[in-house]
Parts: sequence; C-alpha cells; structure tokens
Amino acid sequence: MAITSANQLELLQTAEAVAREKMIDPGLVIEAMEESLARAAKSRYGADMDIRVDIDRKTGRAVFTRVRTVVEEDELENYQAEFTVEQARQYMEDPKIGDTFVEEVPPVEMGRIAAQSAKQVILQRVREAERDRQYEEFKDRAGTIINGLVKREEYGNVIVDVGAGEAILRRNEKIGRESYRPNDRIRCYVKDVRREPRGPQIFLSRTSPEFMAELFKMEVPEIYDGIIDIKAVARDPGSRAKIAVISYDNSIDPVGACVGMRGSRVQAVVNELQGEKIDIIPWNEDIPTFLVNALQPAEVSKVVFDEEAERVEVVVPEEQLSLAIGRRGQNVRLASQLTGLDIDIMTEAEESKRRQEEFEKRTKLFMDTLDLDEFFAQLLVSEGFSSLEEVAYVEQAELLVIDGVDEDTANELQARAQDVLEARNKAALENARALGVEDSLVEFDALTPQMVEVLANDGIKTLEDFATCADWELAGGYTTVDGQRVKDNGLLENFDVSLEEAQNMVMTARVLLGWVDPEELEAEDETEDESDEQQHEAGA
Repeated sequence: MAITSANQLELLQTAEAVAREKMIDPGLVIEAMEESLARAAKSRYGADMDIRVDIDRKTGRAVFTRVRTVVEEDELENYQAEFTVEQARQYMEDPKIGDTFVEEVPPVEMGRIAAQSAKQVILQRVREAERDRQYEEFKDRAGTIINGLVKREEYGNVIVDVGAGEAILRRNEKIGRESYRPNDRIRCYVKDVRREPRGPQIFLSRTSPEFMAELFKMEVPEIYDGIIDIKAVARDPGSRAKIAVISYDNSIDPVGACVGMRGSRVQAVVNELQGEKIDIIPWNEDIPTFLVNALQPAEVSKVVFDEEAERVEVVVPEEQLSLAIGRRGQNVRLASQLTGLDIDIMTEAEESKRRQEEFEKRTKLFMDTLDLDEFFAQLLVSEGFSSLEEVAYVEQAELLVIDGVDEDTANELQARAQDVLEARNKAALENARALGVEDSLVEFDALTPQMVEVLANDGIKTLEDFATCADWELAGGYTTVDGQRVKDNGLLENFDVSLEEAQNMVMTARVLLGWVDPEELEAEDETEDESDEQQHEAGA
C-alpha cells in the first residue's frame, strides 16, 4: 500500500473514527500512524537510518524525511544517521555540532508484513492512550462512591463496568457473603486507582469504613455542608458499626440529624450495607468521656486512661460485663478501633481485688525497707506514697499531714528511706563497675546508679553505647503486629522513664559526645514550636 493522494484523506478519516470510538485525541492516533509508517520505511531504507514521517493534519499528505545529525568525529558511530562537520559541508553551509540535515525521501510501498507491523504499532499506541485517559479520569475519583454494573465474577472477585473502564471488587472487600449476577447494579467506594503496565487498575470496596462515611454524607445534608463532621468510623462489615459525629452548630443534634425522621436516614445506609447495625455516637475531645460513649449500650463505672501507653482500663458492673465486651468481643473491639486505644475491661470486683493486691505490695515494701509496723506502712500507702524515692525526697509538709506524724517522725522516715536508697545505689554502682561500665556513663547526670546497673546488664557500658539507643528501647512502647498492639519492654521502664524523657536523655548524650550540634537542635525545636502554634491557630 502506497500513500497516494487517493488514500491521504482516508488516513485522517480513519484516525478520526478510531479516536471517536476510543474517546481519545485524534492527534494521538495520527502520531501512532506516523510512527508505524516510519517503522515501515526503516525496514525498506535500513534500520540504522533516522526516518521520520509527518502527516499533514489538514490534507492527510504523508512526508517521509531522513534526518542526519552533525557530531564530533570521535563520537561518530551511526554512519546512516550521523556525520562529521567535514562531511556535512557537502550539504550545509557552516555546519555546527548538533545541527541536523533533513532531506525528503520517496514514500515506501508497504508489503503485507510491514502493514501488519504498522497496524500493531497503531493499536498499541491507541491502547496506551486509552489507558492514560482512563487513569486521568479515575485518579481524582479515589475516595468517592461510584455506581456500576456487574459484568462477571472471577474466583470470588467481581468485575464492575464503571462506564469508561472496568473496576475490581475483591472477594475480601465484599460484605459477608454477597453474591452478584451479571448486569446487577452495584454501589462501591473507590479505594485506590493505580497505573500498572496492563492498564489502570481501579480497586473498589464495600467493607471500608470510608464507604459508610461517604454514604452518610450522601444521606445527611448537614454532613455534606460541613455542619456535622464524621470524626471516626469502625466497622465489622455486614454485622455492626460505630460512627462518631460532632456538630459545629449548637442548635443541631449530630446524632439526631444522622438518624433522621423515624430513622429514615440511617435506615437508607443500613439497607445499602446489608442490614449492618449502626451505633451513632457523639464525639468528645475528652477521651474518657468519648470512650464511655463508644462502649454504649454498656454502662461504665470508671475509666483509667494511660495517655503514654494509649491504653485504657474500663471498670463496669458485673451484670454489664458481657454487654460491654459484646458478642465475640465485637463491642469492645469496635470501641477500640473508634478511639484508637487498647481497652481492658474488668468488673468492679476484679478492679477492687487488683487495687488490694497493689496496696498490700506497697505496704510490704515500706514494712521491709523502712522497718515500720503494718499500720504505719498502710497509712503511707493510703496517702498515695508508692516508692522509697517519694518518701525520701518529698516535701516534709506532705508527711506531716499524716495522722501521728510529727517533725521528728518525718525526719526519721526520710533518713531511713535515704539510707536504703544510698545503700542500693552503692551496691548497684559496685556491680556496674564489676561489669565494666566506664566513668563516662556513671558520671552522666541523667542516670541513677541503679539505671546504670540495668544498662550494664544489657551490655550498655559507655556513653557512646547509650547515645546509640532508641527512646523506645529505654522507655518501652507498643508495636502493632498483625493488627494487634504488642508491648515492648523498655530497659528503664521500671524507673518510670517516659518516652519524652528517654528521648531527651539520648539527645543530651549525643550533644555531650559532639554528635549533634546544640544550636541546630534549638533551631529544630523553635521550628516545631512555630508549627504547633500555626496548627493551634488554624484549629482555633
């Protein structure tokens, strides 16, 4: 097939038809044609030649040209597409390195193989353009709800026609045992859109918490308008869910607005989610209050919140225990997801027993170390003293408020506590030195002798060793493994060293060693403070 005047316009008509069918730019189809014709010409003139084809967008005339580039003599590799300055003088005036010489060559006759190759190039470029168009169309729709038609089901995964392409609803993203037949209408959440070699992949979900949030946004105008905000969602797909909402207008009840007249709004969401029960909870900045709301319908007697460990102990009456935990732990699990906290639930009897054990343990500590009788030791514990350090170094006025304690008794108590601590520190220091601890670590002000002993037992014997520690190695923390929070024990955890204190200790050691410039550290702190202030102002 030669590119003659008879079929020049046919090129443009073909490009227009393909572009219309695939909903892509006609220019992309013409570019694909130019590339395919150039490839066919190279097979005729030689693969090393730089043959280019330009199709006129108005007339359809295809012009074949050969391009040669001027290069340095020692860089000349391809004699068909490159030439030296000396050689270029035969064709050009005053040639320079990088100049190109373009000359028109006769069009080629395309044989059967060349035509087939050209067709493949065009189809490939059209497919690429179609994929780019699909990706551009859907990339901004991630995080929204989309309607589609079920095309087929493959190995439990549902292939959905979403208009300009196909999307996939994986087996684990379906609610319960949902099944679909071809041409069923389906509503899903666009979880992710990725550009992959085989084309854009659109991943859908019906189990995602965000799906429920978007459904409420569609059903509740106040959420769409920003008057009510969804702060958190936790789901056990197809079974039960909890959603925390807050109203920025005091005249609007967020829970009532989401429920709707006679439950019409929430019922519409429930129907879409295959009968999933939904608890709508008022959000509260006070975490213990929010947690009490999240554990509804169970009644809570007491909440003990450990902010550093992000862990909460909840005390409930005996008859409320099963309700608080829920069937197979569902209620407490959803409350934990909603608040982002680990929740331990215990009865009032269990909490009372634990407090009694702690009371007896501290009483025995004071009896054994301070040589006190049981009654006096219990008095100390009742007043909130839990360690020898507190007794030894507390303001004396705090001891004098205890019944029967005068100034002499208080002095004697503190002297005994200090003697015990000094003896322990001396023994710990001797043991640490026996283990090979260097003076650099012993003389580090942030560490007590007992801390140094614990570090030495773990092989940390110099200030350099200490400076390489991570803050969580010292203070402890939590790691999420397979969705479960696992406790990491810290070396200095028994000394009540917080994560922030551990971080400061390590950074101080690094400054002393010259590893960190204190001025840079101060600059970073100032930047963080400014950022916190800006966030606070934005929040206000």
